[in-house]
Amino acid sequence: MTTTNTIQHWINGAATPGASTRTAPVWNPATGAEQAAVLMAEAGDVDTAVAAAAKAFESWSESSLTQRTRVMFRLRELLVEHEDELAGIIAAEHGKVIDDARGEIVRGREVVEYACGIISALKGGYSDQISTGIDTFDFRQPLGVVAGITPFNFPIMVPLWMHPIAIACGNTFVLKPSERDPSAASFVAGLYKQAGLPDGVFNVVHGDKVAVDALLDHPGIEAVSFVGSTPIARYVHERATAAGKRVQALGGAKNHAVVLPDADLEYAADHLTAAAFGSAGQRCMAISAAVAVGDAADALLPVLAEKAAAIRVGPGQDVGNDMGPVITAQARDRVASYVASGVEQGAVAVVDGRDLKVEGHEDGFFVGPTLLDRVTTEMDVYTDEVFGPLLVVVRAADLDEAIELINANPYGNGTAIFTSDGEAARRFQRGVHVGMIGVNVPIPVPMSHYSFGGWKDSLFGDYHVHGPEGVHFYTRAKVVTSRWPHVSRSVEAAFNFPTHG
Repeated sequence: MTTTNTIQHWINGAATPGASTRTAPVWNPATGAEQAAVLMAEAGDVDTAVAAAAKAFESWSESSLTQRTRVMFRLRELLVEHEDELAGIIAAEHGKVIDDARGEIVRGREVVEYACGIISALKGGYSDQISTGIDTFDFRQPLGVVAGITPFNFPIMVPLWMHPIAIACGNTFVLKPSERDPSAASFVAGLYKQAGLPDGVFNVVHGDKVAVDALLDHPGIEAVSFVGSTPIARYVHERATAAGKRVQALGGAKNHAVVLPDADLEYAADHLTAAAFGSAGQRCMAISAAVAVGDAADALLPVLAEKAAAIRVGPGQDVGNDMGPVITAQARDRVASYVASGVEQGAVAVVDGRDLKVEGHEDGFFVGPTLLDRVTTEMDVYTDEVFGPLLVVVRAADLDEAIELINANPYGNGTAIFTSDGEAARRFQRGVHVGMIGVNVPIPVPMSHYSFGGWKDSLFGDYHVHGPEGVHFYTRAKVVTSRWPHVSRSVEAAFNFPTHG
């Protein structure tokens, strides 16, 4: 990519500048250089995309399930064929290492595989002879035009949590990806076209708050899916529901991992290190707080410190690196400011990555893995979602105190426990007020046939994303009660309920 490359919208089956006159820079996080510009949609561009999607819905909603799944099977093949290219795009714009980008593609592809079996997911029920000569059955139908607003940290996986399910259910889709790493969404739009998806079924509008508000307010959009920070999730939910839309808005997180003294500390430290610093900590399911119980703290800290210091940091596209840069210079500075705040408030910097410089990439947005001990629940570095390569260690006297600490946190996205005690694990998984729980698994992201979502300030709306709840979010149910009386036998009308007799 060069600075002359301008990333356009994708509307009605083709790349287009639309009516956009504004652009935003797309940075290379490893070098700090601008590598492209992306168009910023105006409200009129959103109108055009919704109009294309509404027109396509007329025929796509009437398409057979076989036709829809045929597209999904082909999309899945194309995602496999173009994995290298997609991973390169993600690494260049997001900064994550190639292996992490590949993992993101695979996890997104699993949702496409779930959509390939949408015939089973859309099965209704049938009750024969609920009353004499009367049967009842139900089925689900698509909503119409739906929209997705997605974050920078997973530019292909999070959108794939949404649009394959929505489209396989018979809806048409308008995606507003992050303007920080927009190219993956445009690339997937091209793959959909190759897969045989009719024009207008999948559309991409790039942009900022102008595009977001246009989507939230648009009368032609039936539902909105969102993943991002809690303040924006709350805003999306309030504004879109006020406009009469169905909304699922997934917010931020402060994910804890409890380490009990009976845990295998080498195993726990390995997985905590990967969960805290993978993707430079820019994951909504990253472990950002380790809760060391009792004697576990003093034994765990030196192992964590050794592993954090050994992480290889560098450009995501260079083979052998474990961690790349954060997404922007502002993100780098924000992480550094939280580390400084934590130290000022009494935390101990066991590993400090603020001064990291990567040779040959001194202008890149790098901040090294950082480990803070003796963090308390009043410190900003604990209360806020930092979204960077920073792991804080909080100490608890026992498991009950650890559970109370987690439940007092306003977020409820994910949590984990490391232990060899089955009773303790069971008490933990039943006691924490969190939506996704790992037992000796640090990042408990459910597979695609389950649904992803948290509790408390990590979710606004009633439905989690993908899996069965995703199908229910993108469809509405009809229940039919029918009677076919015999032509030679009359059926008298009654004033009571039909099953009364």
